[in-house]
Amino acid sequence: MFPGFAVSLLPPMKIQANGIEIEVLVQGPADGEPLLLIMGLGMQLIAWPEEMIAELAARGFRVIRFDNRDVGLSTHMDHLGVPNLWLATMQYSMHMPVLAPYRLTDMAADTLGVLDALGIGKVHVCGASMGGMIAQHLASRHPERVASLALMMTSSGSRLLPKPQWHVRQALMPPPRGLPIEAKVEHLERSMYVIGSPAYRPDPLRQRVRLEAFVRRSWRPAGALRQMLAVAADGDRSPLLRKLDVPAVVIHGDADPLVPPAAATDLVRKLRGARLDLIPGMGHDLPLQLVERVVDDIGSNAQRARVALS
Repeated sequence: MFPGFAVSLLPPMKIQANGIEIEVLVQGPADGEPLLLIMGLGMQLIAWPEEMIAELAARGFRVIRFDNRDVGLSTHMDHLGVPNLWLATMQYSMHMPVLAPYRLTDMAADTLGVLDALGIGKVHVCGASMGGMIAQHLASRHPERVASLALMMTSSGSRLLPKPQWHVRQALMPPPRGLPIEAKVEHLERSMYVIGSPAYRPDPLRQRVRLEAFVRRSWRPAGALRQMLAVAADGDRSPLLRKLDVPAVVIHGDADPLVPPAAATDLVRKLRGARLDLIPGMGHDLPLQLVERVVDDIGSNAQRARVALS
């Protein structure tokens, strides 16, 4: 895929952004076009496949990824307490305001702070799942900073969209406290199987190694719950999307059980000039077999931004 290419990798760094610390990793040519990757609910920067990072860097991107607040090695928000998920579910189902410890707009401000700290003015942005929701806020609030927008397996937040089935939602619930590492890994394996791509099942050994690295690096289930409330509290972003004027691509699996594919066609209708890549057999993950296709989507969308500027 990228024979003989050596990826430049800066050491991980802690960046002060929006009053907190964010763990950041930068990879790729020093003079490359900056590309910001925003990960989803409860996920760390290592959730992006290294093969994807290397391919993006090989195509000339300076790839920036980071741990969102409350997960990974970024600032944890345990002082905000463990959310009452039952109460939040009731509030959401009754169309009442969901009381969240922080909002997706706060996380978008974190993201902007990372760009400011790195001295980056304009950036290509790719957000996955919750990261795509954060990216929508970033592009809406700071359109001058976003050159192109790639939204993966994400949603506008419209209440008219179909919801995941109950067993899928259950798969995202954190396990009981005090489990040994092996049990935590097994829990993640079961969760990823439920939401993952039925046509592109991962190699079991590779999957276990990656998930164990995930658990050993940082295990923050309460942080994931607080992020979940931030998503529930955010509401419908459709009015924001209709105002955007940025080259956009929507990447989604037609077998996504967590964010059903209707969310992708909804996004394309609301984003001016957006393109859709609806991938057969893809679920709510990023299989190795699809890395090159996703990188092609991101690259061609970035090219649209270059053409618009020329």
